[in-house]
Amino acid sequence: MQEFLDVTALAVLQGVAEFLPISSSGHLVIGQHLLGMNAPGMRLEIFLHVGTLASIFAFYRRPIAEIIAGLFSHESERRLAAWGYAAKIIVSALPAVVVYFTFKKTVDDMFENVRMVGALLMFTGAVLAGTRFLPRGKNTVGFLRAFLMGCGQAIAILPGVSRSGMTLAAARAGRVSPEAAAEFSFLMSAPLIAGDALLHIKEAFSSTSAEIAIGPSWGAIAWGVVVSAVVGYFSLAILLRALRGKWFWLFGPYCFTAGLLVVCLCK
Repeated sequence: MQEFLDVTALAVLQGVAEFLPISSSGHLVIGQHLLGMNAPGMRLEIFLHVGTLASIFAFYRRPIAEIIAGLFSHESERRLAAWGYAAKIIVSALPAVVVYFTFKKTVDDMFENVRMVGALLMFTGAVLAGTRFLPRGKNTVGFLRAFLMGCGQAIAILPGVSRSGMTLAAARAGRVSPEAAAEFSFLMSAPLIAGDALLHIKEAFSSTSAEIAIGPSWGAIAWGVVVSAVVGYFSLAILLRALRGKWFWLFGPYCFTAGLLVVCLCK
C-alpha cells in the first residue's frame, strides 16, 4: 500500500512538473529523496514520462492528426507545410541527441546528487524570472527558432533544468506567439521522450540491467503512468493560460526558492 502511495505522489509530481516549467526530473529526484524511497533508479521516472507523453498526444491530438494527414496529402501546399513542420522537429531534436549520447554517464550521475539538482533548479528559476523582461511577439517557429528551442531542450537533459522552461524561454526570446511556442515545445519533445522510453524499456526487460530493475513493482508503475497522464493533461491547460497571460515568469521565483532550500537543507 505504501508503495502505491509513494508512486501516486511522484506521478502527480511528474504530471504537474513535466509541463509547468519547474523541472519534472528535478522534482522527482527531490521527491524521492524526501519520501525516502530506497534507490528507485531510472525505471519509475521513464515510465512516468510515458504517462505524460500520452497526455501530449491527447491534448494536441488535432494538430498531430493534421500533420500526419498532411504528410500524405495530395495537396502540394498542405504536404509541404506538414513536411516542413516535421523537419523543424527533427532539427530541434539534434542538440539533445548530441548532448545525451556525449554526456550520458555524467548526466545519470547527477540524478544521485540532490544538491546539484537544487543548484540547477535555481538556474531554471533565474532563466524563467528573466523572461519577464523579454518582449512578447507573434512570430511563428522557423528553422532557426526551432534549433534555438532545441538547444534549450538539450540543456534540460540535466536534472533540475526545466525542459518546457528552457524551450519556452527560447521561444519568448525569438518573439514566438504563446500558442505556437507551446504547441511546438511539446510536439518537439514527443519523439525524444518516446525514443528515451524505448531505450529504457529495453533495458528494463534485460536481466543484466540491475540498475533499471531496481524500483517499484510493475503494478505500481502502471498506476503511476495513468495518474501522470491525467494530471499532465490538466497541467498543459494551466501552462497555456500562463503563457497567454503575463505570469509565466512567476514560476521563476518558485524554482529559485525551492532550489535554494534543497541546496541548504538536503545532504
